[in-house]
Amino acid sequence: MNLFSISQLSQFSGIKAHTIRIWEQRYNALSPQRSEGNTRYYNDKQLSRLLNIVSMMESGHKVSALGILSDDELFKLVRKLLIEPDKSANEYYISQLLSAGMRYDDIYFNQVFAKALETLGLRGTYINVILPLMNRLGLMWAADILPTVHEHFISNIIRQKLSVIIESTRVPDADSESWLLFLPENEFHEIALLFAHFIIRDNGGKVIYLGCDVPLESVISAINDVNPDNLLMFLVHFDHAEMIQEQIAELNHYFKGNKFYIAGNPKLISGLKLTDRTECLHSINSLENTLKSGSEVHSN
Repeated sequence: MNLFSISQLSQFSGIKAHTIRIWEQRYNALSPQRSEGNTRYYNDKQLSRLLNIVSMMESGHKVSALGILSDDELFKLVRKLLIEPDKSANEYYISQLLSAGMRYDDIYFNQVFAKALETLGLRGTYINVILPLMNRLGLMWAADILPTVHEHFISNIIRQKLSVIIESTRVPDADSESWLLFLPENEFHEIALLFAHFIIRDNGGKVIYLGCDVPLESVISAINDVNPDNLLMFLVHFDHAEMIQEQIAELNHYFKGNKFYIAGNPKLISGLKLTDRTECLHSINSLENTLKSGSEVHSN
């Protein structure tokens, strides 16, 4: 069983430690254990309970009413909300997916994810649920309060979901613009790249998807083999800008298509010198607008 400090609970839930203490004292919302030094610590059940309370508060329930419920009563209330969710309660989906991931409960994770898709659509789910969830996981991992295995479990389910959805999109025309998508070597977080894959396919583009951790020579080989119209590279980690700059220059030497697009870590990208053939995509809208303008040019 995992044990957590109150600061770690705060990171998981997005609720300030001071507020958690108030909920304990006023409403008996949580029942922490105490160390010999009288320091609060919490187990998995307490974390799950807190996440459930946060989920229900986003839908208008009062913490004073939630605090008196047993764990079973609280979870029944959460499951009821899964059937008829509040469309504005994005925190409900985030907290419940996180809670399911902490318990390795793939069945419940799939149920919550399916309801988010039904309510928000894939674009809305990605922006309002998946991105905040992955950002929260990243912060917890960086602070060394999240076991890596939980992050892998959650990320892999989301990757599987996106891959299935991509396969269900329309098959592009033979003369559609082609996009070569990849993460450079030592980059493994491909959820954003997969979503870009979906956006491109959904807009009629043709995707050559290389995935994550692709060596530079392999990208060059693919460029020579398929001669893509566009390149799209995501940068997630904060690597040295000089090293990335050298990779971009070498790829541009071999790439003869329209545009080399770069997306991801804004701090890293801001330190790069981009040429006329290299462009930064700052958002999903940027990619969608690029695809729309390219489609219009292609049809004329």
